[in-house]
Amino acid sequence: MRARLGRALAALLACAALLGSSTAADASSAERVGPAADRTGPATGRTGPAAEAHRTGPEAIEALAQRRLDPRLLELTLRTPAVAQPTGVRVLLPTGYRAHPKRRYPVLYLLHGAFDDFRSWTEDGDAEALTAGLPLIVVMPDSGAGMGYVDWYNGGRFGPPAWETYHVKQLIPWIDERFRTIDARPGRAVAGLSMGGGGALHYAARHPDLFVHAAGFSPAVDVTHPALIALNQLGAPQPDGSTAPGYGPYATQEVRWRGHNPLDLAENLRGLGLSLRTGDGRAGGEYGGGDVIEATVYEMASALHERLDRLRIEHRWDDYGPGGHTWPYWRRDLRLELPRIMEAFRDLPRRPRAFTFTSIDPSYEDYAWRVRLDRPELEFSRLSVTGRRRFALSGSGSALVRTPRRFEPGHAYRLRIAGDAGRSRRTIRANRRGSLRIAIELGPPNEFQQYTPEAEAAGTRAYETSVRIAPR
Repeated sequence: MRARLGRALAALLACAALLGSSTAADASSAERVGPAADRTGPATGRTGPAAEAHRTGPEAIEALAQRRLDPRLLELTLRTPAVAQPTGVRVLLPTGYRAHPKRRYPVLYLLHGAFDDFRSWTEDGDAEALTAGLPLIVVMPDSGAGMGYVDWYNGGRFGPPAWETYHVKQLIPWIDERFRTIDARPGRAVAGLSMGGGGALHYAARHPDLFVHAAGFSPAVDVTHPALIALNQLGAPQPDGSTAPGYGPYATQEVRWRGHNPLDLAENLRGLGLSLRTGDGRAGGEYGGGDVIEATVYEMASALHERLDRLRIEHRWDDYGPGGHTWPYWRRDLRLELPRIMEAFRDLPRRPRAFTFTSIDPSYEDYAWRVRLDRPELEFSRLSVTGRRRFALSGSGSALVRTPRRFEPGHAYRLRIAGDAGRSRRTIRANRRGSLRIAIELGPPNEFQQYTPEAEAAGTRAYETSVRIAPR
């Protein structure tokens, strides 16, 4: 294990020399555009800069500048409290976008890798040529040179950069507001390479109700792999003495790492179109190369592929054998994946009636089911919906579950509740929007954050409560 860690870590650190950041764009010809209105929505339990960084909605973004680089390609400079400095995004519009002012288009969010930026897919990845002629908007945001696609822990201070909040809670609605998108799950896909491949699967696993398709090219989909644990703990010293700004030190914050790890969250991916494309790092591939970086991400992608197989979750596994961690292979991957993405938009995977959703967040939403937990420590919980009127929740403490709007407003419904906290029956009424709000007791809350040494000694108990709903 130690030899494997050292070999993979050395290779990942060498990525900087192999991939190199793109040069800064010339802003001299930038065109000013108007600011958006201000609206505050602070994150629960956070104040000051941390709350500002987690504001949601398109109003959190201010457009500073816009340039048209060619008839299809726009470059925008945005300001958001989720990122300390102005951040760039490139948008590829389909041919004929302006000639058909009433037509709406699906969107592909295309994510860059480490040591690259929002320009990389158009400057190195041939994204413009590969999407020519497709009725598709392509959005390529920035996510920093490393530790992207996650809200940073920052030694417990949180605050910027909050990449996930920016991309998912701010940028997606901002794009939907300013471009003629199909602004719902059937019109969104996400894909990326390397760090961005991990980001694509991470976003899909944490927000499966937002995307219909997700793809990773040479994807770093296991942040608990020894190489990524070591690499992600090489940041600047934090107030808690650690050097792990993204997730926090693994020894004490392992639950945060696992709570954003596609491998741990694989079950959430059921119901999406999925693709994993990777070489194995050996020399002799179609485009040359072969390196230990690709060999390392191959281990991660293979682990996710095997877990998806065990869960019987359909996905495309493209193991093309020898090949390196370089742009010729990622251009190949995008070229092969685009037909699958367009097919997903045309032939939508059916929205699952039954699904499970696992999260470490104290409150979350999936497919219009909302859960708010009351517990003192961070740990996993799991919502399992087995039908329109049956679900189960596991975790500790207590919870409030709000159902989708599928019941008759004002009508009474009987609940049969069974679990570790006992059995009960009660009657509640649907609210004026047709939802039920159901309070649940799971079991005594755990005293320690999951995976900490204290929790390992005391044990982390997950209690389960099931609910059946019937008309009165």
